[in-house]
Amino acid sequence: MKMQRGYSSGIWRWASLAGLFATLLGASGCHHRQQVQAPPPQALPPPPQPAYPPPQTEAETTPPPSARIPITPAPEGGITAEDLDYIAAHKPILTQVGYATWYTAPYKGRRTANGQIFEDYAMTAAHRTLPMGALILVTNLETGQSAAMRITDRGPFVEDRILDMTMASAKATGVYRAGIAQVRIDVYETPKSINTGGRWCVQIGAFHSERDALKLKEELLRRYADANVIEFPGEKSYWVRIRPEGDNRQMAEYIASHLRPSEGEAYLTRLD
Repeated sequence: MKMQRGYSSGIWRWASLAGLFATLLGASGCHHRQQVQAPPPQALPPPPQPAYPPPQTEAETTPPPSARIPITPAPEGGITAEDLDYIAAHKPILTQVGYATWYTAPYKGRRTANGQIFEDYAMTAAHRTLPMGALILVTNLETGQSAAMRITDRGPFVEDRILDMTMASAKATGVYRAGIAQVRIDVYETPKSINTGGRWCVQIGAFHSERDALKLKEELLRRYADANVIEFPGEKSYWVRIRPEGDNRQMAEYIASHLRPSEGEAYLTRLD
């Protein structure tokens, strides 16, 4: 009987331990299932940023009144074969008739108004109001000779003349030997509009005396307080330039038509 009781007691203890173990194992397995959760869906990457800058406001796109004029480069030599093909296939958009002369730089390395180095051999010319880089065909009305060239400089600042050519341009049009000739300018292409926009000023002179140039400068500063007025030396002379606020064309035209300088003339000039 003792052995049976001990045997039964042993069996009962083992059964209890087995049940307890099963219970613990089940509880552990349940706890594990509660902790394991499905991973959250992968977040989408941020949208790509545009490759272009955001649009600028009007204040950012409008240059300050006295801002430096960007360079409008011309091809080396002034004219390319493509320019000649373009002229042959198109009609002029503007025609002017007047007297032309030729000029050379007073010193080596002198820069033209478009920012490039002046070259005698380049097929280029100076004009007071055509946009920089304008493609033109110049015809000598006395000889019939013609040549294509680009506008890269400003001038001539001489009354009754509309064009100043380089030595190469003058030779190609038959103006070099004569020094001055009546020409027709046919404009074929301009990087910027001829009739709208533009950066404008008035150039006054030439003055033989720096004192007279400074006197006019002071007068213009009093009359046009918002304008930018400078005095600068030329070749054996002095000039005054006034840039109205915003380089406005209408204001520049008004100033040019109302100024009566003591020496020289007031010339309406486009800077870009």
